[in-house]
Amino acid sequence: MPLAIEAHRLRKRFGRTDVLAGLDLAVPAGTVFALLGPNGAGKTTTVNILTTLVRPDEGTVSVAGHDVLARPDEVRRRISLTGQSAAVHEVLTGTENLVMLGRLSGLPVRDARDRAAELLERFDLTDAAGRRVGTYSGGMRRRLDLALSLVVAVPVIFLDEPTTGLDTRSRQELWAVIRSLAADGATVFLTTQYLEEADRLADRIAVLDHGRIAAEGTADELKARIGGEVVELRDESGAVLAELPTDGTVHGLRAAVERIDLLPGAAAVGATVAIRRPSLDDVFLSITGRDAVSGPESTAHETSAPELQEAK
Repeated sequence: MPLAIEAHRLRKRFGRTDVLAGLDLAVPAGTVFALLGPNGAGKTTTVNILTTLVRPDEGTVSVAGHDVLARPDEVRRRISLTGQSAAVHEVLTGTENLVMLGRLSGLPVRDARDRAAELLERFDLTDAAGRRVGTYSGGMRRRLDLALSLVVAVPVIFLDEPTTGLDTRSRQELWAVIRSLAADGATVFLTTQYLEEADRLADRIAVLDHGRIAAEGTADELKARIGGEVVELRDESGAVLAELPTDGTVHGLRAAVERIDLLPGAAAVGATVAIRRPSLDDVFLSITGRDAVSGPESTAHETSAPELQEAK
């Protein structure tokens, strides 16, 4: 299968911080690829390099068949980027936002209006087409933001934490949109902190840790690294007090239960033991030693670098 994105030994330093320390990526065309990592791990820096906004200090990058450093304009013609903040004009209506970007992209007036109507319908925004975007909910704004990035059809779509801050319903609505993009043949490169999001959407998942890819595979392949079931100790309210991974064998399960029996809280009234399959949370914790929403103290180096400010 041809590769839509290929990167070798990417390195990027901001000040004294090595954000990327030899990152390698290979993303097959027509797939959804999720890059996981805690806050500050370098996910946004990776996206900024792949989308020509920031130059790497070292390494090579190819997107949609073109070298990002040698032919950035060719890359930009073949990609779209939806960042962490919605880039919509709140004073304009949904239709006006889309038509304006269509005209700026070189579409004739009629074609821009037709494309706007098509995208509003696709993203379930037709009823709100004539309303000012300032009245939209968070989920509606994110859908419009994604629609804006698709005014001109492109083969590679970058989504940098697209559902951050959305409620569960809005997040699931956006997931449906992302699935439809992949079904139409686009390559979707997704960064996220939400492990369930990667589990639901991605054909392949990479875990970014200390500037490198620490693990990569399908969700099932990554979960298989953990082993068999996980034994949980829960208190009377259902809160998890302890978790012990096992190899899935009867002997392993018995040994885990015996170990849990010795843990604080096991003898409390109402304490229960449950068994579940490994999750991506378990994978992430096993690989990185921390959960997906923890990380370095700050991600300021990813958003305040002089190069990025100039690119904007």
